[in-house]
Amino acid sequence: MAKILIVDDERGMREFLTIMLQKEEYKVTSAGSGKEALEYIAQQTYDIVITDIRMPQITGLDVLKAIKEGSPETTVIVITAYASTETAVEAMKQGAYDYITKPFKIEEVKLIVRNALERRRLREENLLLKRKIQEWTTAGYIGGIVGKSQAIVRVIELIIKIADSPSNVLITGESGTGKELVARAAHNYSHRKDRPFVAINCSAIPEGLFESELFGHIKGAFTGAIANKEGVFEAANGGTIFLDEIGDIPQNLQVKLLRILEEKSFKRVGGAQEIKIDVRIIAATNRDLKKAVAEGSFREDLFYRLDVIPIEMPALRERKEDIPLLVGHFLSKYSRLVGREVKGVSPEAMQRMSNHPWKGNVRELENFIERAVTLGSGSILELKTIEECLQRGVPYKVPLSTDIPADGINMDGILMEIEKGFLLKALDMTKGVKKDAADLLGLDLRSFRYRLDKYNLAKDEE
Repeated sequence: MAKILIVDDERGMREFLTIMLQKEEYKVTSAGSGKEALEYIAQQTYDIVITDIRMPQITGLDVLKAIKEGSPETTVIVITAYASTETAVEAMKQGAYDYITKPFKIEEVKLIVRNALERRRLREENLLLKRKIQEWTTAGYIGGIVGKSQAIVRVIELIIKIADSPSNVLITGESGTGKELVARAAHNYSHRKDRPFVAINCSAIPEGLFESELFGHIKGAFTGAIANKEGVFEAANGGTIFLDEIGDIPQNLQVKLLRILEEKSFKRVGGAQEIKIDVRIIAATNRDLKKAVAEGSFREDLFYRLDVIPIEMPALRERKEDIPLLVGHFLSKYSRLVGREVKGVSPEAMQRMSNHPWKGNVRELENFIERAVTLGSGSILELKTIEECLQRGVPYKVPLSTDIPADGINMDGILMEIEKGFLLKALDMTKGVKKDAADLLGLDLRSFRYRLDKYNLAKDEE
């Protein structure tokens, strides 16, 4: 409830403005003189002060000056009873927001007050935004996102700006760029931060269970439904739901998801009750959804419903200046977890890491630092350690024939590297789309995911 102070030596005018503004549900205080107004102002801060200019002893301009010195965030609107607006214009030069000329219309006063409050709200939001961005750019860290590059600053600015918006967000970018971190940051900076954040990977749910996972089911809805179950949309009510790899959602369920976006309600599988929800939806994908729309595998209307606020995460190669900050952050993290004190990286080692392609982006870099801290020695990571850890990612040399050398071979190791090589190559060719990669290898999606987990590739490539 906005607090407004009315200052006028005419009792009738004070009472008129007080009653009118109280009907608008503002908290209104009135003062019959400039002296009384200054006493009120000294005791508390008001959102708006509406003051007559012409008053004996302490004038409206005196009140304005005192407010600007002691409470510059307060908005001042002045009233003048004269056709000449010279004094009112002078008041605006001294910091008044606007002026009202007597006699005035009720709707005119209401509009000026509403506009003044909206201007104040926007000013406060901008100050908060600048403060948050300044805090982040000083620390180089916010909500798990690390970096000071222009590419990341733009992402952070957008996160803070849209955090409280109810609009849907679509985060795009290569695998490993930190799309879920962005979703969590948007949630944690919003008014929903004390409500649930529920993340679901759309590519990891078997198609037959997808509808039940999203919307829940009632007992007896299908074989195995032995009890009522709430879905992730119910679980996230009042908060945020993060739909990762949204491009993998089955086509037959896309229309149901669209209905939730439009109507903010759904029914459990087998249920008849309409369930209303208040959920902020953030989706993410490493696929080109516009291409999927053109190919007919993704609904165009669903795409535009999700893509209200697009956020594109830059690849690590597009923000190499952030690598030293990321390395320092991960060194601190894994030094604690591994129980080894690693204080830093030699300049040569840092240069080597800065020049490495990091096709898996930030996630690959994090995994690499974990490996280097675990396998390295000493308090500083030297170039030798970095090179050795990078070489550990190089596969066995696969024989070009079935000839076996005299000293023998590591058959299990060779077969493992062949399989890993095909998995990674398929993911690379399909830009991380697992279903397409599985098709390339003649595997079903479940078998493909099993192999990724078997070689600990799922963490790097999802």
